[in-house]
Amino acid sequence: MSNKKEIEVSAFIRRAGTVIHNFNAGPSILPKEVFEEASRAILDFKNTGLSILEIGHRTSLFQEVMDEARSLAKELMNLNEDHEVLFLHGGATTQFMQVPMNLLDENEIAAYTDTGVWASKAMKEAKLFGHVDIVCSGKDSGYRALPKNFNVTPTSKYLHITTNNTIYGTQWQDLSVFYNAGVSLVADMSSDILSRDIDFSKFDLIYAGAQKNVGAAGVNLVVVNKKILGKIRRVIPTIMDYRNHIEAGSLLNTPPVFAVYVCMLTLRWLKKQGGVPAMESVNNAKAKLFYDTLDNLPIFKGPVAKEDRSRMNAVFMIEDAGLEKEFLDLCKNEGMIGVKGHRLSGGFRVSMYNALPLESVNALTDLMKYFANKLG
Repeated sequence: MSNKKEIEVSAFIRRAGTVIHNFNAGPSILPKEVFEEASRAILDFKNTGLSILEIGHRTSLFQEVMDEARSLAKELMNLNEDHEVLFLHGGATTQFMQVPMNLLDENEIAAYTDTGVWASKAMKEAKLFGHVDIVCSGKDSGYRALPKNFNVTPTSKYLHITTNNTIYGTQWQDLSVFYNAGVSLVADMSSDILSRDIDFSKFDLIYAGAQKNVGAAGVNLVVVNKKILGKIRRVIPTIMDYRNHIEAGSLLNTPPVFAVYVCMLTLRWLKKQGGVPAMESVNNAKAKLFYDTLDNLPIFKGPVAKEDRSRMNAVFMIEDAGLEKEFLDLCKNEGMIGVKGHRLSGGFRVSMYNALPLESVNALTDLMKYFANKLG
């Protein structure tokens, strides 16, 4: 090893410590101050002598939490009175069926973009309620690139997109291409909600499992334009009808109280950071640092089309597959958690959600350079 490489390796070793860098795809990292406040609330919520885990969901104490959470979400997304924000049970998977149940009659068509596993699962559920038209698919590329052309039948009830794909590391970079589709726009934003400044009002329905960018697992953020509801003939079970949840202010039944509280704290934190535009700036910096490093180290390779690379979930490989375990062991030893890729895509994956600090990406890219230098 050259003297220069020895110096670089030594510098990395001196910087490495016991800090944990959480790159998990979900449940994932949350802001430190959210953990601290939530921990205090578990022991004593607002000096009541009661835990947040035991307060009644119909008390004024929790009503304030729910009201603030919904208000913050609307504020951060710049939504008007046409849109309602709901915090519902379950993750995004529940919405795979709840969306078509509320919007699609059995003889009607819904348009879907096929961009990976989660989009496919959503289509499977929609077929239980009506007809599904796949308007574009990335299957031929192994979902490593997003389809560039689509054509939506004007009679479609809605167009469903998955804005970011955690498994394959792709993300629709320009959502405006869907704004003029001529039908209601529905989006699964589970893994990139509130990570970039977009026109949320263009979407008639947005859903997102909270456990990546919004809060703790167990609650689902749903944003719905009231104008699209009540237009099907199907009888909808009470608990599955969005209109009932809107009328009850997300308190139709006992909500996941603690998960909603963590969402409220996370939304507070996001506003404190400067809102979605500020978050986008930080996320862009993290993604640029990572991908610039990846592209400059021949030992690693990025399988995703560059124009479709996700700023939330970066997927990459190593040229010599025999070195994969060695790199993962090094990551583990240096406190890099969640770097192993999804079982369907292999390789490595680092998730850079809102709460992940730039310092963690710096640490990871230093480690990647160290590993490459170590191998000469």
